[in-house]
Amino acid sequence: MTTILQVFQDWAWIGWLVLMVLFFVIEIFTLDMTFLMLGLGCAAGLVSVLTGWPVWAQAIVAAVAAALLIFLLRPPLLRRLHRGEDQTRSNVDALIGLRGVVLLEVTSISGQVKLSNGDTWTARIASDAPVITPLAPGAPVTVARIEGATAYVRSVHD
Repeated sequence: MTTILQVFQDWAWIGWLVLMVLFFVIEIFTLDMTFLMLGLGCAAGLVSVLTGWPVWAQAIVAAVAAALLIFLLRPPLLRRLHRGEDQTRSNVDALIGLRGVVLLEVTSISGQVKLSNGDTWTARIASDAPVITPLAPGAPVTVARIEGATAYVRSVHD
């Protein structure tokens, strides 16, 4: 039994090295910094192998290092990485708050609106609207949310 543990201890550095490389390769494809931190935790495990620590201590060192890196280093790195991003909303997010005009009476079941960007959408009255009365054609509306291909709208006057 001690020989198996000794063999495992002697070759543990290969396991840490393989895990480290694997995490770094996964990080290349995800770009989320999580696997980078796990790979650096494996590097800490590799250093503990080289200093002669037992396998159980190596695992603890690697886990603690990875957890500390994920919780302490990853958030500021992500903020720094995303600080220059364009904050302009796009796609469906850009439609929230957009104004439009009712084409076909909008109820809690059906309706149709034309938005100020020129799009025509199937519409329903937003469930959080203060008054849920049908909106007549020509009434001005604002988009509250989008679910699938349906715009949930509320009257501009609400």
